[in-house]
Amino acid sequence: MASIFSRIIAGEIPCYKIAENDKFFAFLDVFPLVHGHVLVVPKTETDYIFDIADADLAEMMVFAKKVAKAIKLAVPCKRIGVAVIGLEVPHAHIHLVPMNTANDINFTQAKLTPTAEELSVIAVKIRSVF
Repeated sequence: MASIFSRIIAGEIPCYKIAENDKFFAFLDVFPLVHGHVLVVPKTETDYIFDIADADLAEMMVFAKKVAKAIKLAVPCKRIGVAVIGLEVPHAHIHLVPMNTANDINFTQAKLTPTAEELSVIAVKIRSVF
C-alpha cells in the first residue's frame, strides 16, 4: 500500500506544495512544530533515508537546501533546522523547521494546528521566494 506521502505526491491527498522536481517533492507539514515547517520527500517511496542511493541522497539534500533558503527568506527565523526522524511515516523524509531557539525543533512538544488559510498563506510566501 502506498504511503501517505506517495498519495500526496500522486495528488490523491491535497497538500500545500512548496516545490518539486523530477525526483523530490516539498510540502508544508499540516501539523507543524512551528509555522513554515516543510517536509522534503523523494518521489520514489523508500522507507529508510539511508537506503536511498548515495547520488540520490546527495541530490535530495541539495533540493532541501534550496527549499530551506526559500523558507528562511519567507519566515522570520535565525536558522532552518534539519531533522530526519523516520518513525512516523514509512517514506523517507527530511524536516525543515524554522528556528529561533533549539526548542523550535523539539519533536516532543505539542504540534500546532494551523487553519487551512494560515497554511495557504505561508505556502504562497515560501513559493514566492523559491
